[in-house]
Amino acid sequence: MQVSAGVRIPTWFSPRRLLEEKLCTLHRCSNLDLVKQIHAQLLKAHLHQDLYVAPKLIAAFSLCRHISSAVNVFNQVPYPNVHLYNSLIRAHALNGSHPSLTFSTFFHMQREGVYPDNFTYPFLLKACTGPSSLPLVQMIHAHVEKFGFYEDIFVPNSLIDSYSRCGGVGIDGAMRLFSAMEERDAVTWNSMIGGLVRGGDLDGAFKLFDEMPERDMVSWNTMLDGYAKAGEMNKAFELFDRMPQWNIISWSTMVCGYSRAGDMDMARMLFDKCPEKNLVLWTTIISGYAEKGFMKEATVLYDKMEEAGLKPDDGVLISILTACAESGMLGLGKKIHASVQRCRFRCSTKVLNAFIDMYAKCGCLDAAFGIFSKMTGKKDLVSWNSMIHGFGVHGQGEKALELFSSMVHEGFEPDKYTFIGLLCACTHAGLVDKGRNYFNSMEKVYGIVPQIEHYGCMIDLLSRGGHLEEAFELLRSMPVEPNAIVVGTLLGACRMHNDVELARALSEHLFKLVPSDPGNFSLLSNIYAQAGDWMNVASVRLQMKNAGGQKPSGASSIEVEEEVHEFTVFDHSHPKSDDIYQMIGRLVHDLRQVGYVPGIYQ
Repeated sequence: MQVSAGVRIPTWFSPRRLLEEKLCTLHRCSNLDLVKQIHAQLLKAHLHQDLYVAPKLIAAFSLCRHISSAVNVFNQVPYPNVHLYNSLIRAHALNGSHPSLTFSTFFHMQREGVYPDNFTYPFLLKACTGPSSLPLVQMIHAHVEKFGFYEDIFVPNSLIDSYSRCGGVGIDGAMRLFSAMEERDAVTWNSMIGGLVRGGDLDGAFKLFDEMPERDMVSWNTMLDGYAKAGEMNKAFELFDRMPQWNIISWSTMVCGYSRAGDMDMARMLFDKCPEKNLVLWTTIISGYAEKGFMKEATVLYDKMEEAGLKPDDGVLISILTACAESGMLGLGKKIHASVQRCRFRCSTKVLNAFIDMYAKCGCLDAAFGIFSKMTGKKDLVSWNSMIHGFGVHGQGEKALELFSSMVHEGFEPDKYTFIGLLCACTHAGLVDKGRNYFNSMEKVYGIVPQIEHYGCMIDLLSRGGHLEEAFELLRSMPVEPNAIVVGTLLGACRMHNDVELARALSEHLFKLVPSDPGNFSLLSNIYAQAGDWMNVASVRLQMKNAGGQKPSGASSIEVEEEVHEFTVFDHSHPKSDDIYQMIGRLVHDLRQVGYVPGIYQ
């Protein structure tokens, strides 16, 4: 009997021997084709209904994220036991199935008279995430009390964790259960501390941490992560200094925390002191430098990472490329692209999308579209959205709209991000009528309810095109309360089109939303100045002074020869500032010669 290429099973080989050989690797197999092959062999040997075999098949198909095959395996067993039900419940929960599928298996189990055991409820709880799952967690809690499964500490520990993952609405239930438990282990304490940290109650978490009879690395790192994510780096460092020992998670948490806080000196000092650096730590420090615009440091560290023999994986590439995209650090992005091509790294769709996004945000549309065009069979909706948005924000609106037509023609359904890209494209290209059509088609044609971002884009499109009254009507008819960004967009257009009366009405609403934002006072002052209304200019300036606000200086940056230079108004800190200001002076002189008159903006 031929089983696979090069392997023959002799006639004396028993089905049980086949079962043992195949099952020894099945539980860790993530190759769907191989799992299907083993399944076929077990079917042929009539072993697929074995109550020892079927759970392993379900687990293997779950690992391959092929849940329909797992359900088929379950349905082929005539009399499933609790172990088989638990396997399918776990498969649904781990594969992100809707909770209804997980719980329908549980209810079916009860109807068939199969009683749950101490593994059933923790598997069910894995499907419960977010505030909307609180009633399900409470239902499971009632079952646990009814059937007396508190004795297995794994069950109440899972309940505490699930309650705390329901957000603020669940933390009280977790605390009540924690307080009622007579026996607690390290997992109990860590679950409760972790829940309080996630809920933002760092004081409550630290109180429990102090009361904890014996702390482990999870306890220390949980508190450390809470302080770092809250930006309380002084407390994080105090805790880090008290730790009896550190692992790579401790080092990574501190480096990431200081990077987020913008203190790259401390982040680098800790990075250098870490005795064993893994990919996560390298990625954290490189991304931190890239996000802050430190081109040379990020590039040097990327080279050192490669010299250390660490090859970037998908997660590393996406993280660093995302940082490059946000900071406009094209040089590092190109370097990574060259490195990937040199190593013949097989890029996943997610990595290719990250390259498209990076090149598009840095203005290299040809490079972005070159990658996009070669993604034969690999494009997903993110690929299309990134390219549409890239064309749109860089003034190539017609190309963005053509790309959208191609996307729909190829069978992709647009989502809310697609329409943000389309409306931005119409705004930058001045395509008011087409923008209206796309906005109106969102709900009518595609069933996508416009959100505040779409209204903001549409108001920006209309107001830039001079349709201020229509934009104002849309603002007033929004089903959600407009935020300061949307109102500010229309106020900015009032300056462009010198509409003082509408600006006055909008500013009153804007000052209620953000009463102390100096940028809004400055904008209104400029509108009055442009209209020659100096009395109101003085009045707004006085209001601004009384509000205690001062408009921060605007900053510009440019990358030249792999170095990012940043400039602010009247800044003389750059080593070549004298040469720069001389050049600006010559440019202003030449502009005046051709009739340019500067505006009175402050």
